[in-house]
Amino acid sequence: MKIVVLDGYVLCPGDLAFTALEALGDVTVYDRTPAEHVIERIADADVVITNKVPITAGIMDACPKMRYIGVTATGYNIVDVAAARERGVTVTNVPAYSTMAVVQHALALLLHAASCVSAYDARVKEGAWVQSSDFCFYDRPMMELMGRTIGIVGYGSIGRAMARVCAALGMDVIVHTAHPSPERVQPGMRFVSLDELLAASDVISLHCPLMAGTKGIIGREAIGRMKRGAMVINTARGPLVDAGAMAEALSGGKVGAYLADVMDTEPPSAQDPLLAAPNTVLTPHVAWAPLETRKRLLDVVVANLRAYLAGQPQNVVS
Repeated sequence: MKIVVLDGYVLCPGDLAFTALEALGDVTVYDRTPAEHVIERIADADVVITNKVPITAGIMDACPKMRYIGVTATGYNIVDVAAARERGVTVTNVPAYSTMAVVQHALALLLHAASCVSAYDARVKEGAWVQSSDFCFYDRPMMELMGRTIGIVGYGSIGRAMARVCAALGMDVIVHTAHPSPERVQPGMRFVSLDELLAASDVISLHCPLMAGTKGIIGREAIGRMKRGAMVINTARGPLVDAGAMAEALSGGKVGAYLADVMDTEPPSAQDPLLAAPNTVLTPHVAWAPLETRKRLLDVVVANLRAYLAGQPQNVVS
């Protein structure tokens, strides 16, 4: 059985290896695969492992041996799942492997902004504390999170964990989700409409999937309904936010800060308006990437394929 990994570098950049996968078949690993080389690399593959390389209906038709696509991520929008179903190709993903890593990163972004960590570090190293007449100095406002309202959009495993962590900080937690269930309410939180969440939140944290109904969910209209100075955290998907509208809102002070680990396109264009916008903290889609988290991900990728080969597929999305 031939197994081809199309973009293995981000998952295994040298601190991990695909050794366990090699026990299941003849494995070829490519660090990266440009679109024009996809078909030639998987033309005779039975199993395709991909993270961000799209697998379309046309690619499936050009590679008729393909029976299995393993996505090394939770999101699987890079695979035409309907086409896979029609062709009898099994598609699997890895759900919930990075829940606490993403929450940790979202919280790091929030604490960074609330306590001005980077800015104060820079001021100390510039000599401002050395020259201070007092035992401390503060030249920019900080925010105490206790008593502030955080609105969480999306209530999957990450949204639920984020709600627990923020409640532990003493924040008032409100949640908007397409499927609110009374039995899923946690202490100190409540479900609300999106309009109520936008109007009431000091901080908005996005944890919903990217789909037709959520693309651009934070656009000009939504921003207009937000509190002036509210902060937005996005560790989900870049296109949930209208980048142009957000850049304008940041420049005008309507949004106090945009704290994101994701962008519209990745890597972003040099012309992306958020790169030059004020009051942003932007990290390069690394919330999922601690070594322990990637190891967990790789273990499930291998387990998914092993289960498929045993006739008991798991984590099937097709």
